[in-house]
Amino acid sequence: MTQHPPKVKSADRVLDIFELFTGEKESYSLTEIAKSLNMPPSSTYLILQNMLNRGYLETDRSGKQFRIGFKLFTIRSGYMRNTSLTGEFNQIAERIIDDLNETVCLAIRTEDQLLYIGEKVSTHALRFNPNLGGTLPLHATASGKILLADLTPDELRAIYPSEQLEKVTNNTIPTYSDLLKELEKVREQEFGYNMGETVDGVHCVAGAVRDADGRAAASVSISIPVVRITDEVWDNVHNWIRRSCEELSYKVYRQY
Repeated sequence: MTQHPPKVKSADRVLDIFELFTGEKESYSLTEIAKSLNMPPSSTYLILQNMLNRGYLETDRSGKQFRIGFKLFTIRSGYMRNTSLTGEFNQIAERIIDDLNETVCLAIRTEDQLLYIGEKVSTHALRFNPNLGGTLPLHATASGKILLADLTPDELRAIYPSEQLEKVTNNTIPTYSDLLKELEKVREQEFGYNMGETVDGVHCVAGAVRDADGRAAASVSISIPVVRITDEVWDNVHNWIRRSCEELSYKVYRQY
């Protein structure tokens, strides 16, 4: 006689909800979730509220559409800190901090957001403090532009179906047309720039960490308050971005 492992019904339902988000849709309503998983709406509501409170789900402005929340990205970033990519990044970032003492970040793309998976923060009182495991709109960041520049026109349009783009500061790129022009510059220069588009008064330079196929798998960036930028510092930042991206690309993706 075959013995089946014991099941916890509520845990199964939570996992079923997570697995629902591996499909084609990014968000679902309460009714859609209950119907898709053949669950009573009343118990579905209670489970969703618990997942919302714990940060595993979030809602849109109407409060009626549910999507994956920040907590899963935080867990994912914690896991990725133990990978060779973040391990190698930490060693390089230590050298950058010793030389420049400016904040260094490692980031990847998750759908239409930039996810920070590594950081070394400046010891200056005035500094950029990234939120490890946090996300920002791709088009508003230097690293995001690096990762977007690698995408096809169809992939870009899928991320940005509208002409107007979300604004983080008054300097954020406002339209899709402006973004396309900016990405052309990124491809030519091989650097991405954020000139106060995420935080007023902070400039950032980013480069691509490329996999064995030459695709941008991640991005390294250095952020500096404008008051500390000189021509010499700016040149040094570009040199470090170039060197660190080449080193990470080789050590993580191409050495084998």
